[in-house]
Formats: sequence, C-alpha cells, structure tokens
Amino acid sequence: MKKIILMGRSECGKTSLTQAMRGERIMYHKTQYINHYDVIIDTPGEYAENKILGRALALYSYEADVVGLLASATESYTLYPPNITCMVNREVIGIVTQIDKPGARAELAAGWLRNAGCKDIFFVSSVTGEGVAEILEHLREPGDVLPWDEK
Repeated sequence: MKKIILMGRSECGKTSLTQAMRGERIMYHKTQYINHYDVIIDTPGEYAENKILGRALALYSYEADVVGLLASATESYTLYPPNITCMVNREVIGIVTQIDKPGARAELAAGWLRNAGCKDIFFVSSVTGEGVAEILEHLREPGDVLPWDEK
C-alpha cells in the first residue's frame, strides 16, 4: 500500500478520514502533532495555516508516496494557491471531505483542488464511509490485499 500524507486546514476532516480509512469509529480528536499510522500520516491543520509550520509539511511529504490535499465541502475559502502541486515531487490527489454536511458545496471545493493542480479528486464522507474505499483502492499496489478482497 502506498503511504499517504493528509494535509489541509483545521477541521477539514483529516483525522476523521484517517479513522475511516483505518476502519475505526469516527470520534473527534484534535491533532496536536504529526501522527504516523502504518500507511497514513495525519497532520495538524495549523501546519497548513502557518507558513513557518508549513515547512514541516514539506519535510514530512518526503516520507509519503502520495500527498492528499483536503478541502471540506463546507469551506468558504481555500488555502491552496493555483498550481501548487508542481512544487511537490510526489503524486498529489485532491480529497473533498464532509460531502454529507448540510450546505455542502462539493463542486466548489473540487474546483479549488483542480485549480491547485490536482488531477485525481475523491469525494468522501468519513461518517457514512462514502468514497473511502475509492481512496484505499487508489493507494493499493500490485499484490496488496484489502479487507473487501477476502470476501
């Protein structure tokens, strides 16, 4: 399985997505530092919101095979500048989170991610599980066995 680092602003759903991808119960937990979970690196939103802390994201991205830029479907703005993905020498995917929330504007968030340079964009709800399997499938490498393969 390819290792992914999840980046995005505070409360965009990085930790909830981490829990959903690991098959855990979704429970709010404020991420205080960078957490490594097997093939997932969960990062605090403050690291994306602060240019000095953002340097740590650049360094930690070297530990991953894929960079996941998250944008909540409930956000009213984006942190990502146009064409930022060209600055990364890893595959970068866009992940629109919280698509199940009232007032969600998934296409707006997807547009921001496309503008940032993301070619592949996934739409997910960590609460309902919608879209989580598609991300896991994208991270699969030849020979990987995922839980639904065993059925």
